[in-house]
Amino acid sequence: MYASALLFSQNDSMITAATHPPVREGDVLWTPGAERIAHANVTLFSLWLKQHRGLELADYPALWRWSVTDLEGFWGALWDYFGVRASQPYERVLGARTMPGADWFPGSRLNYAENVLKQARPGAALLHMSETRPLAETAWEDLAADVRVLATELRALGVRPGDCVVAWMPNIPETMIAMLASTAIGAVWACCSPDFGARGALDRLAQLDPTVLFCVDGYRYGGKEYDRRDELQRIRGELRGLKHVIHLPYLRKDGSVEGATPWQEVLARAPVSAAEFRFEQVPFGHPLWILFSSGTTGLPKPIVHGHGGILLETQKNGIFHFDLHPRDRLFFFTTTGWMLWNFVASSPLAGAIPVLYDGHPAFPQPDILWKLVQDARATLFGASPTYVEQLARAGIVPGDRYDLDALKSVTLAGSPATPESMAWFYRNVKQDLWVANGSGGTDCCTGFVGGVPTLPVRAGEIQAPSLGVSVKAFNERGESVIDEVGELVITEPMPSMPLRFWNDDGDRRYRETYFEDFPGVWRHGDFFKINARGACFVLGRSDATLNRHGVRIGTAEIYRALMQVPGVEDALIVNLDLPDGGFFMPLFVQLDPGAVLDDALAARIREQLRREYTPRHVPDKIYAVPSIPRTLTGKRMEVPVRRILMGVPADKAANRAAMANPEALDYFIDYAARQSDYDLHAK
Repeated sequence: MYASALLFSQNDSMITAATHPPVREGDVLWTPGAERIAHANVTLFSLWLKQHRGLELADYPALWRWSVTDLEGFWGALWDYFGVRASQPYERVLGARTMPGADWFPGSRLNYAENVLKQARPGAALLHMSETRPLAETAWEDLAADVRVLATELRALGVRPGDCVVAWMPNIPETMIAMLASTAIGAVWACCSPDFGARGALDRLAQLDPTVLFCVDGYRYGGKEYDRRDELQRIRGELRGLKHVIHLPYLRKDGSVEGATPWQEVLARAPVSAAEFRFEQVPFGHPLWILFSSGTTGLPKPIVHGHGGILLETQKNGIFHFDLHPRDRLFFFTTTGWMLWNFVASSPLAGAIPVLYDGHPAFPQPDILWKLVQDARATLFGASPTYVEQLARAGIVPGDRYDLDALKSVTLAGSPATPESMAWFYRNVKQDLWVANGSGGTDCCTGFVGGVPTLPVRAGEIQAPSLGVSVKAFNERGESVIDEVGELVITEPMPSMPLRFWNDDGDRRYRETYFEDFPGVWRHGDFFKINARGACFVLGRSDATLNRHGVRIGTAEIYRALMQVPGVEDALIVNLDLPDGGFFMPLFVQLDPGAVLDDALAARIREQLRREYTPRHVPDKIYAVPSIPRTLTGKRMEVPVRRILMGVPADKAANRAAMANPEALDYFIDYAARQSDYDLHAK
């Protein structure tokens, strides 16, 4: 299990309230002061709009409504406000307003990497640390010089615009340099972290027929060394069309890989000055990189994003919804296999300094990430609700141990944030802290709903829809609803929506994935609610829906309640539709060491669900399992388990190479074979 898998590990645990009063959903946890509001980027942008566009927008809701109504006005304003560098101007902001198929900024030519590197200035471009490297800085001068040299060498190797360059690399500066060099010449970037085994990496990278592979020989995690040279040889052998391999000796500094060019040898070529280097100028919609879906039900979908869309969206998200200011330092615990890495690596677009970390989140001490927040003087820390629960169980109080004076905000991502997980920061870190909860997706490489620094923070709520994101909750009739759980949809196009899926003839799979249920409207696949105040709630995947007596229940509600039951460490629940029109809802629980699923514990589970929610939340049966299946990024595999229990062959329902714990599926395969008839027809 590697970085993101451990951060979102199976060890979900409850945050006790033994010494604190209970927190209720909607309780105000923090209110921004006048100075914070005045200096927030959304405030400064509103003032700019008044001065340069003559717009009077009284508050954030008014700004959001304008941003999703006047698409050309909003996105055109961002182009000017951010000072996008382009060699050729656009003819108009939006040539076609259809979904899919929106035509953004036709006529323009630009380069994503050029806009990143235009932020170069004296001082640090990034900070980095790993289990093999102490905390250090990389200066802008050195980063930019390495990017120019590597990009020039890639051109000399024959890499052309549109060719795929892939990497099997950890979260280190060299990976960021390789990404910027590749995109600087118009190549298409894709990356897996080296915790992906050969099968998992090939399921992704082999779809792309790459020209160049960047790789390492292994990594260290939790103090243990993982030699990956055998896996690397298998990956190389099955990548058709691969012409060049560039190897970074990472685990063993003096190591080499047969037939590969050493990283230092490539970077030792003659320097290339900024004046003589030419960034490839490409259309707004030229492919930039490929991100992959989790791959839980088949081959991961290769999602293609464009230069211009990511350029604008990253700046919008980072500047307005993370409130990043020049020289702010942001630290997200992530790996290169997760879209958050792409956001962090792109954060210099907002003037920020990314902090990269490659290693175990609890080694050599359980609060190592907080030490890094202190030592790097991070102003923003990205965490997960599950990580918070682990800290709470361990009794860790970062505010007592570390100097966190520089820390201004925390972003919670990866799973729905409970009221308790948000309140934990105010009790254990600092009281003047903007704790922003958000949700979005790999699909658009951004957040759909998230933080707004001028609004209060309320327990368990996401503050608001993001600017430029026309997000709504649709009922089954395609009607927008308030204070009701529905499907998360987006009703207007965004520049960072995928250009397409790689090798998807006629965009068939792309259309089926997002536009089949509501033609012309993006269906994301999450259960979603907006309340009358405009606050948002993401309640789990809608295709893992629990439908009881016509009432739809988000799985996040079940898990939140169960985390308050002593003895329950993790859980997974599914709802199975029966041939007679009925349903069967089993709950699978992973117990704490020493706990037993006896009648008393089962009764406590049922009573907790009934008391916290409704009788419809109570499962038909409860089973103890060795572990809960999760993806490499820590998501519960509700949909694959449901498919297995409904009789779909396991190899069709789930991709073990995309799992953090493949053995966890065995219980469910055996369960389906032994008990499905009894459970499905004789409840």
